[in-house]
Amino acid sequence: MLLRFTKMHGLGNDFMMVDLISQRVTLDPELIRGLSDRRFGVGFDQLLTVRPPARPDSDFRYTIYNADGSEAEQCGNGARCFLRFVRDEGLTTKSTIRLETSNGNITCKLEKDGNVTVDMGQPALQPGRIPFVADSPQINYDLSLAPECPDVFSISAVNVGNPHAVITVPSVDSAPVQEVGPLIEHHSRFPEGVNVGFMEIMSRKRIRLRVFERGVGETKACGTGACAAVVAGRLQGVLDDTVDVELTGGHLSVTWAGDNDTIKMTGPACKVYEGRLQV
Repeated sequence: MLLRFTKMHGLGNDFMMVDLISQRVTLDPELIRGLSDRRFGVGFDQLLTVRPPARPDSDFRYTIYNADGSEAEQCGNGARCFLRFVRDEGLTTKSTIRLETSNGNITCKLEKDGNVTVDMGQPALQPGRIPFVADSPQINYDLSLAPECPDVFSISAVNVGNPHAVITVPSVDSAPVQEVGPLIEHHSRFPEGVNVGFMEIMSRKRIRLRVFERGVGETKACGTGACAAVVAGRLQGVLDDTVDVELTGGHLSVTWAGDNDTIKMTGPACKVYEGRLQV
């Protein structure tokens, strides 16, 4: 069959968008891995699907697959692209939509300047909800990577729809993203794996960030990673409630006042091209 799709990106974090309301296809892990190949397939960090919602309080069901074929719980950059996609495809005329994900509902709003704001909900800090193996919640945890690496890293662990470990570094340019990222991603204290953020604090209102994503590798941008980094910095008392997050692919604005407030992330969503592929 011919599969219709759209290639999109949010700050270089790129996606293959597939409408599964008007067409049907079985997306098994082998097919997804083939489609994600940047030489022999479409090439993407994640494949995102649009499905009918299961609950009446949602507009769509939002499903995320990593490049390795595994399913992810959440993707903030993808959520912004999702709203742009369903509006471009005529699946909705709403400026604000509610998305049903495997880890709860999120809300996306199209701003007047064309950017999209996503309400990511409240962060989870309790170890069991991340999940992370620890006796009690802490702002920072010591994580040993021995025997692969002799260093002990101080991390913040937080779930913002998916699990994240955040490390504060002197410079993201020299951060050991490729070496340490995979070791923490598969660490035994994160039983479901984890995304790993390397955060450089420039001021109380600005950080730089690189993220090694679970099931993908380092990406140009990570929306949930930006949210997790701001939560970590807020808990450490080094960031204000609205922060400009500079990623390799561009900038996001993240706001979190703390306590029972939800995290709000604002940034662009760009369409690259439309295509059809024989599968």
